[in-house]
Amino acid sequence: MTDSDQGPIFWFLTGSQDLYGEETLRQVEEQSRQVVARLDGAGDLPAHVEWRPVLTSSDAIRRACLEATAADGCAGVIVWMHTFSPAKAWIAGLSALQKPLLHLHTQVNRSLPWSSIDMDFMNLNQAAHGDRELGYLETRIGVRRKTVVGHAGDPAVRRRVDEWMRAALGARAARSLRMARFGDNMRDVAVTDGDKVEVQLRLGVAVRTYGVNDLVAAVGTASAPEVDALVADYAERYELAPELAAGAARHESLREAARIEAGLRNFLDDGGFRAFTTNFEDLGGLRQLPGISVQRLMYDGYGFGAEGDWKTSLLLRVMKVMGEGAPGGTSFMEDYTYHLGPGEPKILGAHMLEVCPSIAAATPRAEVHPLSIGGREDPVRLVFDAAAGPAIVVGLIDLGDRLRLVCNDIEVVPPDEPLPHLPVARAVWKPAPSLAVSAECWLGAGGPHHTVLSSQVSLEALADLAEIIGVELVHIGASADPGRLRQELRWSDAYYRLFPGTGR
Repeated sequence: MTDSDQGPIFWFLTGSQDLYGEETLRQVEEQSRQVVARLDGAGDLPAHVEWRPVLTSSDAIRRACLEATAADGCAGVIVWMHTFSPAKAWIAGLSALQKPLLHLHTQVNRSLPWSSIDMDFMNLNQAAHGDRELGYLETRIGVRRKTVVGHAGDPAVRRRVDEWMRAALGARAARSLRMARFGDNMRDVAVTDGDKVEVQLRLGVAVRTYGVNDLVAAVGTASAPEVDALVADYAERYELAPELAAGAARHESLREAARIEAGLRNFLDDGGFRAFTTNFEDLGGLRQLPGISVQRLMYDGYGFGAEGDWKTSLLLRVMKVMGEGAPGGTSFMEDYTYHLGPGEPKILGAHMLEVCPSIAAATPRAEVHPLSIGGREDPVRLVFDAAAGPAIVVGLIDLGDRLRLVCNDIEVVPPDEPLPHLPVARAVWKPAPSLAVSAECWLGAGGPHHTVLSSQVSLEALADLAEIIGVELVHIGASADPGRLRQELRWSDAYYRLFPGTGR
């Protein structure tokens, strides 16, 4: 079985040198395996860590890094200098490595054996020495990496390794992502447009555009058994509005929504697409704007962007991969309107139809309501309030010379009052440090109105992702200050003008 057969894995490379002799190198191997066992044995990381033979020469290091780069199943590389490995031996390898890199600064023993420590122990356990040598070399040649310090059995260390792994898996998903874009983006909208060639060059995502009637044709081939199965699944998983029940007045609307889902899933799966966009201005022969189908596809991990917003679709897919298996949810979102008082100001986020039920506080309710735009039949959608708790909202923008992620820390809260007349899924949140400050910073950074809301992906994992893929990150948190941010953005502009292409 190859590494690609067993899903993504992370290679663990250990550095040493021949100076110490065979007996010491046997101990290095044994202790290196112990570190891997501590990382991998608990089974709580998002992917397995695979031990690789100890490296003691420039040629072996170069070949290991080239093999890691070529291995489809290798999602990233973790390196540790167990003893003193002269860093010049790593120049060729690290220069060739094209996978995410984590420098784990650790040692096998948690505590020093104070009463028995001797020079044999000192010569064997030199990570404090060897890792500093490698850290200099990484800085000298400009290697992008994350550095984590501490014992491999420490939960805080494992958490940081987990965050980096999730970021590496997200970057890996982007590199192989195929996206289907049905129609173009909403007419005259700036932020949803952008340079697809540059994004494919930097991130790897391939965006392919199809006529909406290509989707209509796929919907037309949906079989009755497929539709029946989806309708039954709707009834089992959600609360159905009475008029959508079998034999009721709007049941055919539910079946049409199921036909759209069946056709859309078949189109995406047949083409190997894991992300897509739609646009209410371009519906071709579709009878409904896709609603519940989009929500359910997002729940299953597909990226989505409304109104042709392919960058948010890309971001959602990447963050879905990053959050897989973690508690909480991740959804397409839009900052819609504000509550400016009385009480603490808040943001009401929603969209016409497309919010992912992974963030729902309770069982979603399937309902059908008129839609004032699009000119089609009344679409079926899932309606719910988002679960309360800490989260982030993230947007991806194209600035011409670079991509920028804008992230705001938020607290999702219940609505101040029930929303009986709002026929869409929604989230209410308090942005940090306040609505006024966060909005001023967001606008100053050029943040988009379409975002990804996630209670699964942490700021640290997002920062790791930005480092891995070479994208600028602007964070708006509790200490955000508009004046300071304006200055930092000017510095960033100057940096990218002085060093064009740095993000690649």
